[in-house]
Amino acid sequence: MPIDTTELMKQVGKIKILTTHLIDDRLSGDYHSVFKGQGVEFDEVRPYVPGDDVRSIDWNVTARTGLPHVKRFSEERELTVIFLVDVSGSQVFGSGERSKSELAAEITCLLAMTAIRNQDKIGLILFSDRILKSIPPRKGRTAVMRLVREVLASDETRERTDITAALRFLNNVQKRKAVVFLVSDFQDTGYERELRVTARRHDVVACPISDPCEAALPDVGLIELQDPETGELLLVDTSSAAVREAFRTQADAESEQLLRFLKRTGIDFIRLSTDTPYIDDVRALFRRRARKR
Repeated sequence: MPIDTTELMKQVGKIKILTTHLIDDRLSGDYHSVFKGQGVEFDEVRPYVPGDDVRSIDWNVTARTGLPHVKRFSEERELTVIFLVDVSGSQVFGSGERSKSELAAEITCLLAMTAIRNQDKIGLILFSDRILKSIPPRKGRTAVMRLVREVLASDETRERTDITAALRFLNNVQKRKAVVFLVSDFQDTGYERELRVTARRHDVVACPISDPCEAALPDVGLIELQDPETGELLLVDTSSAAVREAFRTQADAESEQLLRFLKRTGIDFIRLSTDTPYIDDVRALFRRRARKR
């Protein structure tokens, strides 16, 4: 069922207040220092002063004025930031106060508001096993709130996750280099090649989202579990230590496999969990990128 409009606006307002408090001058400054524009752009022509690089002399202006002038260039500031957000069936799960989809909306809002403060354009692509919505990049705070509303308002589905299709769609519609935040629980397979291709074209940051109960089963006896993407039911005896250990081992292996792949291919990432604050993880990403530069 789609979320009630009144409740939706309450959630949007709550997330806006939360993320506004989290975005301080330091976070915005860190963002600008580690996410760069595509190149350089012309700034001005000014008189030559001793020590200037002679290769930057503007000979046309020099000839016209009779005095040596140099061209100045500055880094191109404007970025295009795309949020590629997974809204498949598994994203509605949450064992605590918030679901993975709600966390996805929060991190999208935080990063989008940070981008807007730096005069960048932001866009959104929602996907499951197909593209559900695509919003072209725009500037302004209203663009942020629309992105958050769309993530929260996506219908609950039993659709699967197809990261490969989402990445291919992104690469087809976004020709110029962009910063891409891929927000997903990564409950999919076979997307690695397309993710490597995308990382060569764009500045990709993976944002894997998890919930603690996806990694550790509680000891609550015999329970029936349902796959949110297929509807398949499974009866599990959680009182069995062997069952709980096998579950934990498999979950840890899948998580480590993803992280090893991201590190091996040089793709930055922010690990997110529904039960922990994320601002320190965002800042840790910025610090890692700053060290690389």
